[in-house]
Amino acid sequence: MKARSGTQRSANLFDIVRTVGLGLPGVEAATKYDGSPMLKVGGSFMAGLATHRSAEPGTLVVRYDLEARASLLEEAPETYYVTDYYRPYPVVLVRLSRIDRDALRDLLSVSHRLTLPKTRCSAALSGPRPRGAESPALHQSRKRASPALR
Repeated sequence: MKARSGTQRSANLFDIVRTVGLGLPGVEAATKYDGSPMLKVGGSFMAGLATHRSAEPGTLVVRYDLEARASLLEEAPETYYVTDYYRPYPVVLVRLSRIDRDALRDLLSVSHRLTLPKTRCSAALSGPRPRGAESPALHQSRKRASPALR
């Protein structure tokens, strides 16, 4: 299968995304089913190269709030956009050649915050803990409790 034009250049641009993203807690670099790079938090998608043919080459797709996306698109349409294919999903498309490192860090931080609740929900749905194992939240609350309450 022939790679889309700009795919190698996009992968190089993703190196910056990877560096910034890995600075956030719990973020890991991974690859999607098609071999394109992505960032995940707790196994959930956070950001990756847009590979659908409706996206421009050199585009990052980032998890983003649907309601907040409209104002982002209005404020900087030269940087952010969305295609019909991506419109129903809580994501925004980013022209990597148009975003600076600080804006990228802010965008990935928002995506990180939006992705964390999904990972907590997944952990809660993954089943019961082994007998005697306590949740991290319970462990923390026990550490903060006064000795009289233990």
